[in-house]
Amino acid sequence: MATKKKTAVPKVDKAELLEYYRMMLLIRRFEERAGQLYGMGQIAGFCHLYIGQEAVVTGCKAAMEDGDQMITGYRDHGHMLALDMTPKGVMAELTGRATGYSRGKGGSMHMFSTDKKFYGGHGIVGAQVPIGAGLAFANKYTENKAVSLAFFGDGASNQGQVYEAFNMAKLWDLPVVFVIENNQYAMGTSVKRASAETELYKRGISFEIEGHLVDGMDVLAVRDAAKMAIDHARSGKGPMILEMKTYRYRGHSMSDPAKYRSRDEVTKTREESDPIEAVKTLLLKKKWATEDDLKAMDKEIKAIVKEAADFAVESPEPDESELWTDVLLEVEA
Repeated sequence: MATKKKTAVPKVDKAELLEYYRMMLLIRRFEERAGQLYGMGQIAGFCHLYIGQEAVVTGCKAAMEDGDQMITGYRDHGHMLALDMTPKGVMAELTGRATGYSRGKGGSMHMFSTDKKFYGGHGIVGAQVPIGAGLAFANKYTENKAVSLAFFGDGASNQGQVYEAFNMAKLWDLPVVFVIENNQYAMGTSVKRASAETELYKRGISFEIEGHLVDGMDVLAVRDAAKMAIDHARSGKGPMILEMKTYRYRGHSMSDPAKYRSRDEVTKTREESDPIEAVKTLLLKKKWATEDDLKAMDKEIKAIVKEAADFAVESPEPDESELWTDVLLEVEA
């Protein structure tokens, strides 16, 4: 049965809220710099920015425990940073350098870190969802108590493989949380033009998967919903769907001028629902930080991102011999 998430006053302490603010700000400043590097020709291929959606992955990460896994699609830089993958390593991979997480061969859409339990970064729309269910199958098989979080967008929610994964996940009660990052536009098409059922949290009804609608612009609402879903999965009750209603400020990718929506719509969302500004307002209201404190944090984060960008462009490109690596895994019988 699918239900809407009940609203409640979220609890948070000073240290937690400052950390959420810092992480969301790091993601935004990182993505802004990545956009600049793309414009300068330092990043090739596709590049999908996460600006506006920072609360989703930050809140989900806050609810995860050691050993839990994350997998997502191609709008993935924020997920990597939330899992403490280094800005230097991520930026170096974006620029195709040997010091990147995939040694410069994966680029924006294909980065991994098994140490951080991050399994990509996938360029094929929806491909990560059955893989996320597969991670959950392995968790259940090995009884390690870990939960897999599979992120995908509103566009990917219409892919057939998603429903095959839903069916198997519920059939076997796998410990997986399906996180739909509904930023309201699949490439250039709004949800209401492409989906017969626009309330995406209901997509699991025919599989008996419980679903909840969450304000994806509110990091505390995301955290609490994610904790509820993760606890549900970890306890052996099977999968859950969370539809995070969010919004991307930039185009689908760097090549998208986003002319399918008005400038007023984007401006209105920024002014009324920005996830970072909301936390900033709360910090100031509770007197847990001053304007000067937050300016100092922003300055520190900008320095970290600049250092990452400098590191990336100064790093060497992969050696030609890398063309022959990671192609075949040889296993002794």
